[in-house]
Amino acid sequence: MKNKPKEYYDRNAALYDKLLAPVDGTLTKWRKELLKDVSGKTLEIGIGTGKNIQHYPAGVTLTGIDSSERMLKYAHRRANGYTHIDQLLKMDAEDLIFPDNTFDTVVASCVFCSVSDPIKGFHEIKRVCKENGTILLLEHVRSQKKILGKIMDILNPISYTLYGDNINRKTYDNLILAGFEPSQIETVNIWSDIWQFFHIKNN
Repeated sequence: MKNKPKEYYDRNAALYDKLLAPVDGTLTKWRKELLKDVSGKTLEIGIGTGKNIQHYPAGVTLTGIDSSERMLKYAHRRANGYTHIDQLLKMDAEDLIFPDNTFDTVVASCVFCSVSDPIKGFHEIKRVCKENGTILLLEHVRSQKKILGKIMDILNPISYTLYGDNINRKTYDNLILAGFEPSQIETVNIWSDIWQFFHIKNN
């Protein structure tokens, strides 16, 4: 089976930052807000071209992974001159090679819309995050508003075909299915109920 997200990112790696330029200011503001609480040994899932690298707080040691080798090429370039980068690796979110309880913090921004099996991916994140560690997500999700949610369901096949991007993911539900408890998950709406921060305590 073809991996549409990986194909899209491999094909568009050179243009990816330019494609996002119209919304880069808003995304950068949200990324900075997401990353301000990161600490310790940190894993970024789907590091892409490395747009987050410059926004990590002092004292963080960063490992970044991405399924697209071509996107990682640009992340390596962006990482030049930064001392907090431990390693950048080609890897799928659903099959992390790291031992259990490795990272103090796990981060993903605009990633789980394109992970093939998000529940498996969240289960892997839960496994590699230390007990009492923190998981921070910035994601767009399916609206809970009846009409808008239905529209997103209708448009999703088009979005997935063109971009490998699912616009109707039920991320909160997927976290529960991956083994997290509601008491561990804090969600914050940042644009309607479509763009959200997830702050998860892995206890």
